[in-house]
Amino acid sequence: MNPNPTGLDGLPAAPPLEEPDTEWHRLNPRVMVADPLNEIASVLGVVVLLLVVRGRFELEFWESLAALGISGSLIGYAMVRWLTTRYRITDKHVELHSGWLVRKHRQVARDRLRTVDLTASVPHRLVGLSVVRLGTGRQDAGTEDELTLNAVTKVEAERLRLTLLRRTATTRTPEREQPEPSEQDSTPAETGPGTVLSTMDPKWLRFAPLTLFGVIAVGTLFGGAMALARQIKVDLFHLGPVQAVLDWFTSMPLLTTVPLVAAGALVLSSVAAVAAYVIFYWNYQLSREEHGSLLVRYGLLEVRSVSIEQQRMRGVKVDEPLLLRLGKGAKCSAVATGLGTGEGSGMLLPQAPRAEAHRVAAAALQLDESPTTAALTRHPRAAFARRVFRAAAPVLVLAAALGALRIYLSFPDWPWIVALCLLPLSVPLGIDRYRNLGHAYTQDYLVSRSGSLMRQTIALHQHGIIGWKITRSIFQRRVGLVTLHATTGASSGRGETERGAYAVADIGESDAVHLAETALPGLLTPFLERVPTP
Repeated sequence: MNPNPTGLDGLPAAPPLEEPDTEWHRLNPRVMVADPLNEIASVLGVVVLLLVVRGRFELEFWESLAALGISGSLIGYAMVRWLTTRYRITDKHVELHSGWLVRKHRQVARDRLRTVDLTASVPHRLVGLSVVRLGTGRQDAGTEDELTLNAVTKVEAERLRLTLLRRTATTRTPEREQPEPSEQDSTPAETGPGTVLSTMDPKWLRFAPLTLFGVIAVGTLFGGAMALARQIKVDLFHLGPVQAVLDWFTSMPLLTTVPLVAAGALVLSSVAAVAAYVIFYWNYQLSREEHGSLLVRYGLLEVRSVSIEQQRMRGVKVDEPLLLRLGKGAKCSAVATGLGTGEGSGMLLPQAPRAEAHRVAAAALQLDESPTTAALTRHPRAAFARRVFRAAAPVLVLAAALGALRIYLSFPDWPWIVALCLLPLSVPLGIDRYRNLGHAYTQDYLVSRSGSLMRQTIALHQHGIIGWKITRSIFQRRVGLVTLHATTGASSGRGETERGAYAVADIGESDAVHLAETALPGLLTPFLERVPTP
């Protein structure tokens, strides 16, 4: 047990406020240094690249004057914001006064707060500050219900987080949201208060190349460089080093150039992926605090701290993209009320071994074994036909359209031939989608799995389900299939088939009714029509 939890960067946190503090407080004065540094750092790379392309690092007089003017304006803006911003925490509300020309008074009831997240960028960390974001869990970002304190000291940020979370932990939850103890819950895993559930392992870096981090990073850098080159009217392909590399490649045989380009792209994207993984997730740690909340901390340059209250947990989601799945990896996120839609808002574990993802899921749910590892019930054979047809039909339609263009408009032959060659890939994709399709009800959790390129396994507690929605397309009706949607107020940040609903796709009609009645007995009874037996 850890009676004095640590704050960001491992610093000891001040104890939470035992009594409401009705005094108005300013942001920390060091924000007048951190904010301008943040803005300058965001454009520093572009400025350096401009100077390198121009072949000199000396600034002309007007350039130096412009740089000083911009820096002075940023510092002045930060000073005005510090002078005009006040906040306080009462026993019922969190209030924020801000603005100079346009004054704003924003007030959020404490019992509506769902998230208290802390972030610290490099400039903030240099001066010992953190940004506190208070959210109500509303899905439309930027609403007046979300407050940001940018910025306060690390100790004050941790004090605010503990104060607001302790209020929520001691608030009595409505009876509908209180899970009844079950036999499976009577022997939870040994994860008491203050327990570290998972920490970063350097071996996890091997999963970075199996993600899209590298491709996105390389594409972003290349696209940004090309756009900047066009703006300053520089032809990158005619620069000395670039031109030399291009001449070397064009002078080599095609059978040698293609493998070299592919190998170079693979190495470059892998290195970029590892670098991005380190920047985003280094120092990752998942722990359970003394009041029961889950605390996720991660980040090398920008440190983020996200709290997820246990009483708002409704389940977990394990994501396995195709490449990550082939490498026996996965990532895990929470399904909880009050989560936003931003990237990483419900993350419990980044890309890591699949066994670790399931272990973290079990620890987060306070179970010995994760429901995501349960044996699933296969869906009817009609679902197999639908999966294969939906995978192969687009390829056949594309090949037919290109073939028609070849006949009537004299298109070349190779487009429809290439499209037809995709058929041997689409059929196995459909088969794999069916193999991954399944559902179960275990340990009071509804478990659903689907997808091939992105396989998702979702375990949703029965107390997180507030209703059912059954849909049938015209094609599903012909083969006796439906899609069962479990509606809930919880979110995993992203991944729902529609907002607030998780789907069990292409399940048999009788199986859907049985599953719904098992999870929430009596809820569908008024809507069922009993067919008399002959």
